[in-house]
Amino acid sequence: MKKFLIAIPARIKSNRLPEKPLRLLCGKPLIAWVVESCLKITENVLVATDDLRVKKIAEKFGAKAVMTSPSHPSGTDRIFEAVKDLEFEYIVNVQGDEPFVKADHVLPIVGALQKGEEYATIAVRFNNEEEILNPNNVKVVVDKHNHAIYFSRNVIPYPRDGRIQIGNYLKHIGIYGYTKNSLQKFVSWNEGFLERIEKLEQLRIIENGKKIYVSVVSEGSFGIDTEEDLKKAAEKLERGEV
Repeated sequence: MKKFLIAIPARIKSNRLPEKPLRLLCGKPLIAWVVESCLKITENVLVATDDLRVKKIAEKFGAKAVMTSPSHPSGTDRIFEAVKDLEFEYIVNVQGDEPFVKADHVLPIVGALQKGEEYATIAVRFNNEEEILNPNNVKVVVDKHNHAIYFSRNVIPYPRDGRIQIGNYLKHIGIYGYTKNSLQKFVSWNEGFLERIEKLEQLRIIENGKKIYVSVVSEGSFGIDTEEDLKKAAEKLERGEV
């Protein structure tokens, strides 16, 4: 396997959870949890941030870290600034709010890239209708070759007869993989209409006519977006569920 790098974009400003990378989860900064989880997958872990405090914490917990511009429109743009001069064939983007990421999330993405895909991500099947209706949970529909047709915060496909068949709906997990060349292509494109209206950066790829391979995994991750998420994550740790 060619070497791959896990790059973690960690900007300090967050609308729903201020200074999210620094928030404590069971006494430890959130970014530290993400770093430790990623280091269990590969020794090649890099944090791209716009805050010196985040950089210092990442380095303390064993990752490399670099300062990047505070004005990037997406995490992927931030990552490119950090990795453009590094010698890695494959880059996996793990969000800075994914404290429980596992090899089972990352390795299918790397495998898809090795088979020739330019862009890859993962999804998991929804468990209940309430999760499907929640706009914070991004839905993805794929073609017969497992390439994404569209991502949306809305319910897709829309159940015209009113019955949501839960097992047919896929929840996108925001972990992405790129080749070095495809990452460079991504940042060369302007933010598109779909990306802007849905606030989903992966739509930039689809809008530019490229394909994203979606591996369906058996277990989801747990992203931290709100105070409630932080509380639930702490409860999971206390119960020994991760």
